[in-house]
Amino acid sequence: MNKQLKPLPRFANEDEERTFWDTHDSTEYIDWNAAKKVSFPNLKPTSKTITLRLPINLLETIKIEANKRDVPYQSYIKMKLGEAFGIYHTS
Repeated sequence: MNKQLKPLPRFANEDEERTFWDTHDSTEYIDWNAAKKVSFPNLKPTSKTITLRLPINLLETIKIEANKRDVPYQSYIKMKLGEAFGIYHTS
């Protein structure tokens, strides 16, 4: 059965598109059975540099824990923050 798909609207910006998809079913606009898996190997997530003051004993503890896992301490901090907020999951 070929379902007639609705035409995709044009969006002025990402916020407008985000609002649209929050209130619409994508299966009315996209045939997901025909979708193909793609990868973007050169796509880098955006990041922002911040300054964070930590007590010395906390930083030393973080460095020790990161060292146990053989990861840089800044990566370890990002990993733990991501886990705490449900963004990254490690198993």
